[in-house]
Amino acid sequence: MYVLHYYPDTASLAVRMVLAELGVQHRCELIDREGGALSSPAYRALQPLGLIPALETPDGTMFETAAILLYLSDRHPGLAPAPDAPDRGDFLKWLFFTSTNAHTTLLQLFYPERTAGPECVPQVLAHALPKMKRFLALLDGAATANPGWLSPDRPTILGYYVAMLMHWLGGFGAEHPLQINAADYPALYKVLTMLEGQHATEAIAEDEGLGPTPFTAPLA
Repeated sequence: MYVLHYYPDTASLAVRMVLAELGVQHRCELIDREGGALSSPAYRALQPLGLIPALETPDGTMFETAAILLYLSDRHPGLAPAPDAPDRGDFLKWLFFTSTNAHTTLLQLFYPERTAGPECVPQVLAHALPKMKRFLALLDGAATANPGWLSPDRPTILGYYVAMLMHWLGGFGAEHPLQINAADYPALYKVLTMLEGQHATEAIAEDEGLGPTPFTAPLA
């Protein structure tokens, strides 16, 4: 059995949805973040940086969102190309593009002071926002060809990963200068709309209080 250490509306969200989509046996352990659990020796033994999520597996503990998603998709086929599939390379490059570029830049938007200190927040945001939009445009371009690994026809781990990021990016508010609208990326929007209709999304969104349209209109 898998054990997911999670906290609502954090990077564990994509992992929870993928576990639900796969229908594999697992247990979710809520982290007492406010109580300091992330700094505890027990949790640091699972995740040395004290970040979320961590997934206990039969092969040992996994951390890093993309690594967990890839591990699950390889052990339980259906949500990503198989290791010997012709489109495996394309899938991998966009999965890690999302992890190393889009996700990292999103964190700069949410925590700009971590990048260069509080005195440089305006400069960090001014640099990160257009970069984030460029990365989303590239992902939208990749999705336009309707590849099997990022398609409105079927759920995939990359789809859920991108959906989690869009959930956060759409949560600033319509008048906020950092707000990013999913509708500006039509190919991705189709993927997000499909995922919102999945039972896995509906179940986890209800449990975490994310509303009925967590990816296309998080504040609706």
